[in-house]
Amino acid sequence: MKKFLFILSLSMLAGMASAQHHEGMKMPGQNSPSKEKSASKPKADTTKPMDHSMHGMDMSKPKGESTTPAKAHPSNQSGMKMDGARGDMKMLNYGMTMDTSMPGMTHSLSRNLPMNRNGSGTSWHPDNTPMYAYMSQPTPKGWNYMVHYAIYLRYTSQNSNNPTGRGRGQQLGAPNWFMGMAQRKVGQHGLFQVRAMLSLDPLTVGNGGYPLLFQTGETYKGKPLIDRQHPHDLVSELSVSYSHAFSKDIDLFGYVGYPGEPALGPPAFMHRISSFNNPDAPLSHHWQDATHILFGVATAGFRYKWAKLEASTFKGREPDENRYNFDKPKFDSYSYRLSVNPSPSLALQFSQGFLNSPEEAHPEENITRTTASILHSKGLGPSRYVTSAFVWGRNSHHGSGESSYLAESSLQMDKVAFYGRYENVRKSAEELGLSFFDGVPGDGTFSINNLTLGMNYRIVQQHNSDLVVGTQLTASKPDRFLQVLYGNMPISGEIYLRLTPSLMTMRNMNHSGHNQ
Repeated sequence: MKKFLFILSLSMLAGMASAQHHEGMKMPGQNSPSKEKSASKPKADTTKPMDHSMHGMDMSKPKGESTTPAKAHPSNQSGMKMDGARGDMKMLNYGMTMDTSMPGMTHSLSRNLPMNRNGSGTSWHPDNTPMYAYMSQPTPKGWNYMVHYAIYLRYTSQNSNNPTGRGRGQQLGAPNWFMGMAQRKVGQHGLFQVRAMLSLDPLTVGNGGYPLLFQTGETYKGKPLIDRQHPHDLVSELSVSYSHAFSKDIDLFGYVGYPGEPALGPPAFMHRISSFNNPDAPLSHHWQDATHILFGVATAGFRYKWAKLEASTFKGREPDENRYNFDKPKFDSYSYRLSVNPSPSLALQFSQGFLNSPEEAHPEENITRTTASILHSKGLGPSRYVTSAFVWGRNSHHGSGESSYLAESSLQMDKVAFYGRYENVRKSAEELGLSFFDGVPGDGTFSINNLTLGMNYRIVQQHNSDLVVGTQLTASKPDRFLQVLYGNMPISGEIYLRLTPSLMTMRNMNHSGHNQ
């Protein structure tokens, strides 16, 4: 009961903090008329923004309004229009992309890309990716700030239909993360950013993590975590980055994190919008995006138009069991990643990492991790969109390896969301902590299929923050050898409350930047 009250209090405090914080947070480019008149003319920028303004936007005219094309104007390229009766500025941005020609925050590593393309670390999302965050007006010194977070107060029950099945477990917990960013332009071509991410997982789900059937990776009390998802470190990212724009099409950038995320894999699951509604980590996490918290990362990259090539050196070992400390930095592993965004709705990547001794339980084992992914986001209307991801990842070691496949999608229809995730993962007997004496071959690999379906509903929206209630069910179909231990088709489920910022739009905002 004390733990429940503590978690509930944490959620309430976070909601109050976000409400207070948002009083000073506004959307970019929404200054009052008096300020606009008195503002001094900015210096010319030789790196003109890329034109992302028309992607996926509804430019249709209201009934009775002339359909004659108007002459383009630099300040009206984002689907914005003025309501003559009220003088309000509105944006019908169904593609979700924020216009880089407006003052305020841009992409983390480019003055000429929209911030919607930001993924975790240096990864790319599609430009049409919706964003849930609070963002400030530019300060007099040119700094822009953004904050986003997610808190899930949930009850989960794993393998609930098999009373004696392996991995059966329940927990009332609160997985969570909080991220803040500060960015400013440097001269006519530079861009500097600082980013921090925190998680209270060690307190709200425990050092042993939360129950998650068939999950593996990392250790607790010197033993491998099996059928449990490890908690994230209190400090999950502290990074700085700098990029230089040689033109609107060419950027060169550097990124350093302690901890940070190297150029390997798609955006981490908690930052993928297709995974936004699901409180659980994927079973394929340690085959695809587990390197998102490493204590020592340095990345250099080059962008030409819609393609980016980057390389990283980093510490291969995953974080230790002490979730509150900073592990000793080391640069003993390497990776590269090619990212391509052929359209505003798509983001593709291929990457490969050479990890030195990533698992504490197997310090003698090095791993080659190869991943590929396709992310898709499309706006369907006001507060409506569909977003999906397909991810493949493989860990190879000692001449063998296991592959994983993930497909997930989320459909947001204003207050209601429907989502799903399918995974196929092959895990070894050693990974699952099995032996011949458990009735399974001790040297084999086993296929696990997982299907999760869920929905949630927004019950409260205040101060640009959302409180939603949701539920989901997961059906697992393990290899026939594993069915002896886990059951033929284990069923797991959960109910949750989720607190996050609201979807960022400019549709109902006046010149002062406040929602109406």
